[in-house]
Amino acid sequence: MKIAIFLSGALALVAIQPVWAESINQMEVEEQKSLTSSVKQRLRTVEDKEWLAQANTAVIQITGVKANPTDKGVEILLETSQGEKLQITNRSAGNSYITDISNAQLRLPSGEAFTFRSEKPITGITEITVTNQDANTIRVSIVGETSLPTAELFDSDEGLIFGLTPVVASSPPQQPETQSEQPSPETQAPIELVVTGEKNGYQVPNTATVTRTNTPIIDIPQSIQVVPREVLEDQQITRVDDALRNVPGVLGSTNAFIGNQITIRGFSTSNLPILRDGFRIYENFSFQETSNLERIEVLKGPASVQYGQLDPGGVINLVTKKPLSEPFYEIQAQFGSYGLIRPSFDVSGPLTDDGKLLYRLNATYQREEGFRDFNTETERFFIAPSLTWKISDSLRDSSASRTNVDFSLEYLDSTRPFDTSLVAFGRSVADVPYSRVFNDPDDFIDTKSFSIAYNLEHRFSDNWTLRNSFRYLQQDLFTQATLAGPLDETTGILTRTYAQRNYQSDDYSLQTNVVGKFATGSIKHTLLAGVDFNRGILDDLVFRGTRTTLNIFNPVYGVPPRTDFSTLPPATPFKNETTRLGFYLQDQIALNNQFTVLAGLRYDTVDFKDTFTDESKYDSAWSPVIGLVYKPVENLSIYTSYSRSFVPTFSRDANGDFLQPERGTGYEIGIKAELLQGNLFATLAYFDITKQNVATADPDILGASVATGEQRSRGLELSATGRISPGWNIIAGYAYTDAEITQDNTIAVGNRLPGTPKHSANLWTTYEIQAGSLQGLGFGLGVNYVGKRFGNFQNDFEVDITHNFGRYQCYFVYHHHCFTLCHQ
Repeated sequence: MKIAIFLSGALALVAIQPVWAESINQMEVEEQKSLTSSVKQRLRTVEDKEWLAQANTAVIQITGVKANPTDKGVEILLETSQGEKLQITNRSAGNSYITDISNAQLRLPSGEAFTFRSEKPITGITEITVTNQDANTIRVSIVGETSLPTAELFDSDEGLIFGLTPVVASSPPQQPETQSEQPSPETQAPIELVVTGEKNGYQVPNTATVTRTNTPIIDIPQSIQVVPREVLEDQQITRVDDALRNVPGVLGSTNAFIGNQITIRGFSTSNLPILRDGFRIYENFSFQETSNLERIEVLKGPASVQYGQLDPGGVINLVTKKPLSEPFYEIQAQFGSYGLIRPSFDVSGPLTDDGKLLYRLNATYQREEGFRDFNTETERFFIAPSLTWKISDSLRDSSASRTNVDFSLEYLDSTRPFDTSLVAFGRSVADVPYSRVFNDPDDFIDTKSFSIAYNLEHRFSDNWTLRNSFRYLQQDLFTQATLAGPLDETTGILTRTYAQRNYQSDDYSLQTNVVGKFATGSIKHTLLAGVDFNRGILDDLVFRGTRTTLNIFNPVYGVPPRTDFSTLPPATPFKNETTRLGFYLQDQIALNNQFTVLAGLRYDTVDFKDTFTDESKYDSAWSPVIGLVYKPVENLSIYTSYSRSFVPTFSRDANGDFLQPERGTGYEIGIKAELLQGNLFATLAYFDITKQNVATADPDILGASVATGEQRSRGLELSATGRISPGWNIIAGYAYTDAEITQDNTIAVGNRLPGTPKHSANLWTTYEIQAGSLQGLGFGLGVNYVGKRFGNFQNDFEVDITHNFGRYQCYFVYHHHCFTLCHQ
């Protein structure tokens, strides 16, 4: 059963009298006697006073919120299977009509609090909010601009309904010609809803972080997929690349130095497309921690207009958890094969009685041995405190503060083996045990990262918002490594070199943007304008020592002994400073209810200086984006877009000059649909991306390069995320990716881009029993398929088809706490 609220505009507003006025206390009854209203009750009579008294006093879960336009206004549904047991009390306060449901809580499947908010939905109403008031009460609040709204409360087959209908104030008799006048455009303005949180566990309606505007995904002319917190928890995710199995066209893998290696739509590079809370991680030498992630957002295609220098495949944005207004405490431990143990805790809540100061603290420790024969175990410690300060009063009696500032700190200390993985042998990888090590068992890599950030948001009005954010990130790395060289496939002898690396980077990033909503006549605009600044300082020392050999079929390690690097100068000292500055402007233009145009332009400058050699390099580029969205019906959109990207290159030509930046151009067309009454979101997209100015070997000058290379990726992607029926969630996808070399001086045209299969697919589904003695018992099952792919540009060897049919999970949910019984 569902609770529904119908809202529509009013020319003049008066107060509300609740149907169940006799069920509230006498003082409230006396107050309501002074209210004027036209109240009708359908199907249930006022005399049925025992309805509330017989209601079950247990706290009932409201598992989702939906907002659907109607011919009268808007329908807001609070989803629950026990609506007949809800206890409702109505009252008024000033210009606000308030309904408290005293035996319910808004909860997503994972137990996280949820808030629905609609600002100025119609003329005469300032705001509608549905939120948790305390541990067992939901509050529905409707705020009028000048006086109390007018409503009727009745019952229907759908549930309990609050309906606000137009009421015309008393006025002198009108002349005949004026009675035929049409309502003003302002009165008939389309309703705009702002929903914070997820519609249900697996579906996320918008991504304000990666798009920088709070626009529904269905209205954006780009392919966007979100892996929400519920999926991360259900799959017990500990690494970002594992989470990205849920996104078609995106592959994650492991790199000895950089940790997470991401391939999006065929394009993979050391210029990692990873953001954390919208801030680019330019130098990434560790696996990104997942314990404090709220969700993972994937924006596909060239995205330089949003974030500057990026490869054209797309970008990954990791969104961290924020402090909660209600107390929250969670302690968990994960156990797995190879000695994995991973305890963690997550606590949050208010620090002050007025709720203006909120905190959250996440901490995780992880230790595991791994499946290779290294002497070093993987060990990680992570802690992330955060604070939210609601500085100013609410805007027009809104539940949200006019000015908020978030402070966050993250510290990660990680030690892991330096793993160079298997070596290529013939057309495949060497036929040796997966546990075998091809460098030395005592090789390791130590990383430490520290970041501190703030995010300030100020709302000038309901339509204009200013955001200012700063982040400082320091990363330190020390590694003891044995680097692999040529392999003699006849003898199985692998040439190696002892090495050591000391690395430190400091990044200072500042972002400022403004989002404004306004209209020019009947055309509505959502304007985004901003500036991004980053300054990166890198100090990198690489030491190379004695050469050594290893028989990969009969390895003997430690011969000769490792080089003493304390007596050697660095082989390749690398010190540089990079200053990045970007300006962008974007406008989402709603021509009418069916057509929306997205147009944006960004100008970037990159000023690089090698402080060791005193060389410098300066690049600049314009990056446009334009898209069109057509919505023949409310829950279906057809879109197309064109966008460009750029990435500076440090290759040099025959004269020693740096080459021009690589440029990416992307075309995309697709369909997005909200199915099953909005519970399932599906996307079908076709893309065609070309990367030009790729550095290739100069055919005439040995060691020089020319920007004549070109790579192209075309393909089709299908994804579906959401809820099929109560308790049954799904996230699935398929990708066909044809990524190849189209121009090069040394690599054969037609060769496939490395690490990119033509076919890949994913499926993960969970079901939780909804009733009976086993209510709360849940099961999850998943499968991934990755087709054959080449290991290098020369296509000398293949990585075989891989699949994982063993991802399963059993869990029991009781009072919003998840107990994992088994997981693989």
